[in-house]
Amino acid sequence: MNYLIQVQKGIDFIETNLDFDISIEDIAKQAGISRWHFQRIFKALTKETLKSYIRSRRLANALPKLLSTNQRIIDIALTAGYESQESFSRSFKKVYQLNPNEYRKLGKKNQFVTKVQFNEQYLRHINQSISLTPIIYQQPSMIMAGVKTLFYSDDSEKNNISEKLPPLWASFIPRMDEIPHRIGGEAYGVITTAQQKDSELLEYFAAVAVSKKGTIPEGMVYFELEAASYARFKHIGYPERLDDTVNYIYSNWLMRSDYQHSYGADLEIYGDQYRPDSADSIVEYAIPLIQSQ
Repeated sequence: MNYLIQVQKGIDFIETNLDFDISIEDIAKQAGISRWHFQRIFKALTKETLKSYIRSRRLANALPKLLSTNQRIIDIALTAGYESQESFSRSFKKVYQLNPNEYRKLGKKNQFVTKVQFNEQYLRHINQSISLTPIIYQQPSMIMAGVKTLFYSDDSEKNNISEKLPPLWASFIPRMDEIPHRIGGEAYGVITTAQQKDSELLEYFAAVAVSKKGTIPEGMVYFELEAASYARFKHIGYPERLDDTVNYIYSNWLMRSDYQHSYGADLEIYGDQYRPDSADSIVEYAIPLIQSQ
């Protein structure tokens, strides 16, 4: 699957429907990939959430209407997806430093451009701190035990990662030795879509692998990680830069590989080389794959 082509199909659909109500589900359907993965790839490419992009494009689409038509500002505002002229004017002025009426009177022709930007820090990261060629391996099914939460990723405007994930790990790490039949020395962050229709929520488990189920500690759950093929990448550096590695995987490697995401669970893998406060820390990140059709 050529993800660049798929994402472009979604963007083309947005562009031809700026004057209409469109859902993220509709856009992802046009692109031929799932809602979450479309948003993930889009954010990785543009550093912007899909919703903010749509709002920005609708705002830009209002410019020629203000300049070359006699449409009422309230009608332009409603077409652009705003509930009132006031909210439209606030957003317009924030971007263009003029309110819509001033813009119309002055005939000031601004042009809104959205493009992918790869900054120096990101380029340095993907050249120095990522294993650009992953290990492709078959992951057997595993019984996992741990704690879970629901969260919004940084692909969403409701992003609450900092509120959800660090406290989850802080509560889990001191209790890992309570889990019976634990195997291996690794801990896992397991990320998958929540089982809620039309939701941006993701499900996150802080977990370890076990050989069999036993008496589960209070507040924890068992779950099974299904067998799958995975591509496993190495992230070197501070853990807070992990998202740059994930962006590389989704926007660079996956798009030029012969694979596509299976929509299974992504894995963060924390082994004995993980150091939370070190530039030499190593975390591995793995995505489940199927061969492109």
